[in-house]
Amino acid sequence: MTILSLSNLTKRFGAETALDGVDLALAAGERVALLGHNGAGKTTLMKLVLGLIPASAGSVEVAGHAPGSAIARGLTAYLPENVAFHPSLTAREQIRHYLRLRGGDPSEAGAILEKVGLGAAADRRIGTYSKGMRQRVGLAQALIGRPRLMVLDEPTSGLDPVSRGEFYALLDDLAASGTAILLSSHALSEVEVKTDRLVVLAHGRKVAEGTLEALRAEAALPLTVHLRPRKGRGTALAQAFPEAREGAGRLTLTCAQSEKMALMARITGSADMMADFDVLPPSLDDIYAHISRRAA
Repeated sequence: MTILSLSNLTKRFGAETALDGVDLALAAGERVALLGHNGAGKTTLMKLVLGLIPASAGSVEVAGHAPGSAIARGLTAYLPENVAFHPSLTAREQIRHYLRLRGGDPSEAGAILEKVGLGAAADRRIGTYSKGMRQRVGLAQALIGRPRLMVLDEPTSGLDPVSRGEFYALLDDLAASGTAILLSSHALSEVEVKTDRLVVLAHGRKVAEGTLEALRAEAALPLTVHLRPRKGRGTALAQAFPEAREGAGRLTLTCAQSEKMALMARITGSADMMADFDVLPPSLDDIYAHISRRAA
């Protein structure tokens, strides 16, 4: 089932076009990362999905409903990069308030806060929280009502590595239950393994879309290979791979995707000279930089 559908979505602010003819669809349970430089149109797209601003052209539908309508709002949860709550309230009081606003049971506040790792701090005032803890309160309010669509803008801002892992585990659970997730993030190393599909915006246009594997194949960037020689075999290994660079006790070379099997045969033939080797595919950072340069 399609949860979010964008068709030829365009937004102009006077003479400036912030979003230009973007098409996108999210199915139930799908996790999609929205990537792009500052000013690429990510925030504008999210505001249009949330119904905060009207489109200049094109359309948005949330499970078949207009963005900003009562039904669409009930189906959608939003977590901004910088959350703001009343510092004098405790987390429990704040979430109880949001539960009442959404027609939920205020007694569920404790369980929701426990789910985001704030059970022990539920009765502390939010004004005493770190930024990461405030972000967890934001996630707690986003979980209210079992949303069909979650829109997350830099959701792991301020979270430590352990908290980020726990956050993405929660997203995995939500996706498994059918929630569609659209998130914007500059933390590319996170989203490359935590999302199903990637969408890249540049200057308001969608310039790439697909799985990491599909974008990697399209970019056709070379592999990086590290060869570590056995003790006393460094010179011989360097002679066997004259195209490699020496440094940090290893040899480094690059290889086109189409030449990978031939290189592996050479490595196998030189195994007696090697202690170990690594083959590294281009990372999402590399692919994103390549797509951005091409779009520019």
